[in-house]
Amino acid sequence: MAKVHVFDHPLIQHKLTYIRDKNTGTKEFRELVDEVATLMAYEITRELPLMEKEIDTPVCKATSNVLAGKKLGIVPILRAGIGMVEGILNLIPAAKVGHIGLYRDPETLLPVEYYIKLPSDVSERHFILVDPMLATGGSAIAATDSLKKRGAKNIQFMCLIAAPEGVKAFTEAHPDVDVYIAALDEKLDEKGYIVPGLGDAGDRLFGTK
Repeated sequence: MAKVHVFDHPLIQHKLTYIRDKNTGTKEFRELVDEVATLMAYEITRELPLMEKEIDTPVCKATSNVLAGKKLGIVPILRAGIGMVEGILNLIPAAKVGHIGLYRDPETLLPVEYYIKLPSDVSERHFILVDPMLATGGSAIAATDSLKKRGAKNIQFMCLIAAPEGVKAFTEAHPDVDVYIAALDEKLDEKGYIVPGLGDAGDRLFGTK
């Protein structure tokens, strides 16, 4: 079964408070999301494999550790997921970036894929799928379906805020994908918004309504 990791690091929680605050402007909101994504990336990459490498220090020869060549991919769910990409790339600049675009069908309310672009070597990559919110779980489930359909075998899902309903739906649909979140909130309201949440992440990132 998928593991759900809730990050309680003081810096993440501190910055998340200002991300939630409705008085935080677009520029500061964008910067805070970027910073939290970097902090979360530090935690989510904790289990990456290492290999030994011999180097010359200014003093002598030494054996030290480097990443074991695992290919990484970051895939934001459009559009709000884009706001988390640069923060992750700050730590993993060599990672390739794909994109998955989804919209909700007004009649069925189900997510529909309208765009996908991934690195060519999907089956060889370790993917971090990102979206600021995990509400009902529909978009995250559909995006993970898309990655698996194209051959992805190793996926982690990362978001800022999740509702219990979304976590339950996602982990039941994809029990092999671990979930990493900065905060697990109380519930969804009747409109499907996370409570207390942070509003519409896409609108707050890009200054739209």
